[in-house]
Amino acid sequence: MGVFSALTTAVTGMAAQSYALENISGNIANSRTTGYKRIDTTFSDLVPDTALNRQVGGSVASYSLATNTIQGDLQATKIDTNVAINGDGYFVVDQRSTGIGVNMQFDNKNLYTRRGDFDFDANGYLVNGAGYYLKGFQIDQTTGQLIGTQPEVIRVTKEQFPAKATTAIEYRANLPAYPKTNNADSTVADSELLFDSTTTFAAAFPDSAALSASQPTSVIAGTEKTSFLSRSIPGGSVTVYDPLGQAVSVELRWAKVDSVSSGGTDTWNLFVAEDTGATGAGQVAYRNANVSVTFGPTGQMVTPAGGNIALPAGLTIGGIAVSGINLTVGNTGLTQNGDVSGQIDARSIRQDGYTAGTLDRVSVSAEGQVIGTFSNGQMVALAQIATARFNGDNALKRLDGGAFEETVESGPPIMGLGTSQLVGGNVEQSNTDIADEFSKMIVTQQAYAANTKVISTAQDMLTSVFNIIR
Repeated sequence: MGVFSALTTAVTGMAAQSYALENISGNIANSRTTGYKRIDTTFSDLVPDTALNRQVGGSVASYSLATNTIQGDLQATKIDTNVAINGDGYFVVDQRSTGIGVNMQFDNKNLYTRRGDFDFDANGYLVNGAGYYLKGFQIDQTTGQLIGTQPEVIRVTKEQFPAKATTAIEYRANLPAYPKTNNADSTVADSELLFDSTTTFAAAFPDSAALSASQPTSVIAGTEKTSFLSRSIPGGSVTVYDPLGQAVSVELRWAKVDSVSSGGTDTWNLFVAEDTGATGAGQVAYRNANVSVTFGPTGQMVTPAGGNIALPAGLTIGGIAVSGINLTVGNTGLTQNGDVSGQIDARSIRQDGYTAGTLDRVSVSAEGQVIGTFSNGQMVALAQIATARFNGDNALKRLDGGAFEETVESGPPIMGLGTSQLVGGNVEQSNTDIADEFSKMIVTQQAYAANTKVISTAQDMLTSVFNIIR
């Protein structure tokens, strides 16, 4: 029976090499497919149960060998919503079941893929080139926490991002120990002050005192604007926003109201411009914050202790009410040191408000957050991409379009990136090596031809047997 066994063994060899060629063909065909994982072929011998001294080589069976854990090269695409996984893991995706547009329904089944060429469709869903929809978690804009425990299909709409009213202005500056105002004269005592030690505010600014008798130092009238400007120095300006997102320019001025040289304490007042075009006695040009900002002998701020200076109450600029805003200087943000220029060195003026905005672009961070950049300059985390890892990656079931399905052998998904990172603006290429596949194809062809030779030889031998009885 040896000749007949040789025939059947050669047939299994041809079948095994045909299977290997089929995999090689698929790998070469998908050498440019994004996220494709090649299929290698492994062979196993099938040995019949025979006596020890009658053992034979046996036939052969071929099996697939997955390479899901072998990463392909990353390629930059410059498309912000494209994303690749650098390391282990898969994107969690879903398929559309029925409907179109806003009525679209999904299978609500988690599938997994390395194909990260995601882009927005007309309805704001992130879908890859094979038609799989990216899943993740929405992010609470107030707390920054993830919403829900099960990933859902991510949808990003271009709704307007609401405005935020300014509540704080971060201010970092140095006030000169001797302010060189237009009125300052080094030969005249107290000339650098808002008013000298022998003159009251009412005497120096009678129109202003009359305009606000209850707080005679709280405002500067339009008629005395020129005198005030000559006795104060500019402190910079910043654009703030009201609750509707309307922009207002806030101009700051500082005036020194007391000094150590005049027998007192180095003290400053902050004024905010309300109407720089005011000219009448009954018009308010500047408002005083009415907070005494004092400095010690080393130039460090002593008061206010909390480092917050509230902008004047009742402040209205250009018809827009500006309220509830604090100038925050902290314990070291405001100093009084010597400066030859005699002017304020405003190192930083920043505020926390912004106008309403619309979504300009979306990108993906290394942690998997979908980041929205809005027209008002704000960057907000809109969603968290869902990713998963498996203990048995190579036991996942392959599906069309580079997707995989969980199996008993693969084990359940382990949610999260682990030590891996996401790389935005990139996609993972196929892990197929064309040169290697051609080498395997040559070897496969030779093995297949050798098996056909075995069949030819066995046929010749059988022909000899048949010729015996002729």
